[in-house]
Amino acid sequence: MVSRFGIDDVRPQVSGRTLPSKAVVGEVVPVSALVWREGHDAIAATLVLVSPSGAQHQVPMQQEFYRPDYCHAVFVPDEQGLWRYRVDAWSDVMATWRNAVEKKLAAGQTERELANDIAHGIELFDAAIANHPAEEFVAARAALLDDTLPLDQRIAPGVSKKVRDVLAEHPLRELVTRGPVADILVERRAALVNSWYELFPRSTGGVDNNGNPVHGTWETTAAQLERVAAMGFDTVYFPPIHPIGEVNRKGRNNTLTPEDGDVGSPWAIGSKHGGHDAFDPNLGGEDEFLDMMDHANELGLEIALDFALQAAPDHPWAKEHPEFFTVLADGTIAYAENPPKKYQDIYPLNFDNAPEALYDEIYRVLMYWVNLGVTTFRVDNPHTKPVNFWHWLIAKVHETDPDVIFLAEAFTRPPRMYGLSKAGFSQSYTHFTWKTTKAELTDFAQLLVDVADVSRPNLFVNTPDILHASLQEGGPAAFALRATLAATLSPLWGVYSGYELYESRPVAEGSEEYLDSEKYQLRPRDFGAALERGASLEPYLTLLNHIRRTNPALQQLRQIRFHDIANDKIIAYSKVDADSGNAVLVVVNLDPHATQEGMLRIDAPSVGLSPGETFDVHDQVTGERYTWTANDTGNFVRLAPEKNVAHIFRLPEVPQARREALAYRQISDHDYRP
Repeated sequence: MVSRFGIDDVRPQVSGRTLPSKAVVGEVVPVSALVWREGHDAIAATLVLVSPSGAQHQVPMQQEFYRPDYCHAVFVPDEQGLWRYRVDAWSDVMATWRNAVEKKLAAGQTERELANDIAHGIELFDAAIANHPAEEFVAARAALLDDTLPLDQRIAPGVSKKVRDVLAEHPLRELVTRGPVADILVERRAALVNSWYELFPRSTGGVDNNGNPVHGTWETTAAQLERVAAMGFDTVYFPPIHPIGEVNRKGRNNTLTPEDGDVGSPWAIGSKHGGHDAFDPNLGGEDEFLDMMDHANELGLEIALDFALQAAPDHPWAKEHPEFFTVLADGTIAYAENPPKKYQDIYPLNFDNAPEALYDEIYRVLMYWVNLGVTTFRVDNPHTKPVNFWHWLIAKVHETDPDVIFLAEAFTRPPRMYGLSKAGFSQSYTHFTWKTTKAELTDFAQLLVDVADVSRPNLFVNTPDILHASLQEGGPAAFALRATLAATLSPLWGVYSGYELYESRPVAEGSEEYLDSEKYQLRPRDFGAALERGASLEPYLTLLNHIRRTNPALQQLRQIRFHDIANDKIIAYSKVDADSGNAVLVVVNLDPHATQEGMLRIDAPSVGLSPGETFDVHDQVTGERYTWTANDTGNFVRLAPEKNVAHIFRLPEVPQARREALAYRQISDHDYRP
């Protein structure tokens, strides 16, 4: 059915409003709509919000000056849970009246010619006073009634800014048309703003007197957490911590011929010691794990566990529940394959044979860890499992534990990545690792903004599986510049242990696998010694996390602007936090081998400045201060990789009056979504 007024292309909405869009507590969330009517009478719109506790809020929407059908508003949710919202359109009779009398006055019409307009204005202010008895309304009505005043003085109070300001808060609405209701799921802030550090607990044991690696324990893991916390990370992620299969165990560098003492891949889960609800006995048991968790909490760290739904051949499920797997014609269980890769040590689950029993078992296992205090899970390869399963599981967990965060490790096609996010995943890995050129990074960063309603990107610079060629060939500067990009392009980023030591040797030329991969062997590291000899990126990672914590602009996802510099080896972009007015400009040298320079021209309005304005910038990396200009001449920048790969400038705080508009959605006339 067609409504009295048109309310089209309301954003955010997901899958035809059948699924909620995403937000977190304290995030600036933009809402937009196309609102239109017939003729020349004024129309306005209101954003109506209902919080999880039932409180209702109304936010006036602003029309674009040159495209008045495009209406915008922002809100900052202060409560976790499911919010509902709609856009209401209504006839703005006061604006229509004001526009008419101002034009007639300008045309020189007489008091007699304006008699009907004056009478109508009195009626409107009567209604406005009945709605909200503001003294500004009373004064405007009195002036309209006073025929002893000159005509312009009779009308002036009614069209004044004071009256318009009161009307903005207490509008006089007629012919109200309600738009469709949509949902926004607001999660805790850590779902959006977080720094991750990945480490293998089993590699924390150091070496013995002969230099041989010693298997780590929960006690040695707890000791490692202090260094991670000092670097400013928020979440520590552990690969699987369960018993590792002995059947078809992989040896070092993924060989099929393990030697005595080889520890195997932790993703080959399950042995005679138990399955997904058990601990690798070499690490310790539940009591020791809880002691480590307590220490993490004391340090302000959150522990994330890997949730890998697969089993080793000697997992208890293989014997007790063969229906959980795919049984081949010869009676054997199918192992995992990703040609040319073979994973003989892993059995994938089959979600179609006995779904009810399998679902219940997986939920039981997951809740075991939730009940131990784990509130974040990195999910291994979720795109290889049914999406309806994830929607069911995450929703069921959130019924009792809404704080639980799920990170999808899904390096896959966009429909799958975003589909998993829509199904309930809080965060997702991305293809950031493979975006290295200025053009690629610009397109990628804009994509992150475009899909922010459904997907939150966690930009890991490396993983145990991914050692990109840029890190193999670029030296320390490559590690620094990639960390800078990850930490500033998204409020979510991650580092796999060893990155700070510039580990860069692949297992073979052209491979993205590490030599002596930690997936198959213990990798103790002497971080302190590297730091002492100046061969560590640890201080810079610490600085990046500090800059992120002290600049709210780097804690938001929904706004980014790129600035012009005629050098394809330098990228420049800014972010603004519309709530605080904090503005940051990031300039990165994408060439780890050579000094790059150029004239950087600032897009002044995008950072709350006026064209041609002179302003101060403060480099958060070096502490240096400069005076820059927003005119067309630009500002000279020079970045030498051996000295500094990036500037992270704090710009002048955006004036209050300019903040909200910078958070509005950037919608093209060509991007109409019915």
